[in-house]
Amino acid sequence: MAKAMTSIRLDTQLADEAARVLGVKSRTEAVHIALREIVALKKFKDLMTKHSGKLTFEGLGE
Repeated sequence: MAKAMTSIRLDTQLADEAARVLGVKSRTEAVHIALREIVALKKFKDLMTKHSGKLTFEGLGE
């Protein structure tokens, strides 16, 4: 994984709250988790849109 130093303006209170909620020690970790989550959410939404109405779930009728 490529890593680079960058400088961004951050709402420090929000970043600190995110770190607490996520149970991580640093703002950096919180930002990385948030970025991974938003990418995963976008991929999931795209997948659901692509297969909308085409998927069935066996456990649905139980």
